[in-house]
Amino acid sequence: MRKTAVVRLTEEERADLTRRLERHPLTGRQRRRHQILLLADQGLSDERIAQDTGAGLSTVERLRKRYAREGLEAALAEKPRSGAPAKLDGKQEALVVALACSDAPQGHAQWSARLLASRAVEWEIVEAVSESTVRRLLKKTHSSRGRSGRGVSRK
Repeated sequence: MRKTAVVRLTEEERADLTRRLERHPLTGRQRRRHQILLLADQGLSDERIAQDTGAGLSTVERLRKRYAREGLEAALAEKPRSGAPAKLDGKQEALVVALACSDAPQGHAQWSARLLASRAVEWEIVEAVSESTVRRLLKKTHSSRGRSGRGVSRK
């Protein structure tokens, strides 16, 4: 099958991609994009490129089309991802985790996600936060709200 989106790199683009692969710290996704474009420039099939790079066939096809439509830098760049923005920034996350690591309030044996969420709002760490967001944060940080088996240690 004849490809409608052919990758033809200039000598400068080819040298730049090779240099970036060798010298720049790249994420796995960035490295794979560079490799896909270099292999596509050599005329390899999408199936072979997918096999050599570990990418999916549709990823190779999309990247080839994106390069043909928008150019090299657009093909290498991350597109914004869908979804809601994070509810907490790094500082707020750290404060909620620190709160979870502190002693539980009077009358409670340990912190609950609901109690942490309400205390974070009360102490103006965040404007509003749900207990499920707090629960996901604690799960991400391996915090157990006071149990010594994982996360926080009461030594």
